[in-house]
Amino acid sequence: MKFDKKDLLLYAVTDRSWLGDQTLYQQAEACLKGGATFLQLREKELDTAGFKEEALAMKELCKRYRVPFVLDDNVKLAVETGADGVHVGQSDMEAGEVRSLLGPDKILGVSAQTVEEAILAEKQGADYLGVGAVFSTSTKLDADNVSAETLREICRAVRIPVIAIGGITKENLPSLSGSGIVGVAIVSAIFASPDITKATSELRAIAEKTLL
Repeated sequence: MKFDKKDLLLYAVTDRSWLGDQTLYQQAEACLKGGATFLQLREKELDTAGFKEEALAMKELCKRYRVPFVLDDNVKLAVETGADGVHVGQSDMEAGEVRSLLGPDKILGVSAQTVEEAILAEKQGADYLGVGAVFSTSTKLDADNVSAETLREICRAVRIPVIAIGGITKENLPSLSGSGIVGVAIVSAIFASPDITKATSELRAIAEKTLL
């Protein structure tokens, strides 16, 4: 699907750590009801068959809400399931290779922590960049923090849209104002919340005020 940078405003990244008595599908729908503008399905432990089944169901869900849907890391499965695209990290497949497997029309997101990585990803066909961790985060313990200055430098160095990720909450989101980002990627501030729809709706309102 063609996506607009406005679709990146509130980018939800799933995490099954806080399922409780809900399914991931129910949690994803709750965040879409709350106004998430983009959904990334991230599964580190699920077997291929389970991941594929879940991806197909989530793809239909996102289509209903008219929200872009990408898979984390799994390029092969993104192609197989007809997801809107894929997001890859620096330690995953090189962006140029991912682009050739995906084709020209799918969405390709790439994680970057330095200006050099950002420029290279853009050159190799990335549609947007995820930069972080901008704050310390419990969901990715091995994530190095990216300073506010580096975030601004990355935004200035590339023409493609940039979103920030890592430890973003309602309280610290406003401090990202003026950095040049077009959106925020959020995991625990959405999915660890007892009321996912309400948390998403509040984050959306703050993101609109801070970034639009």
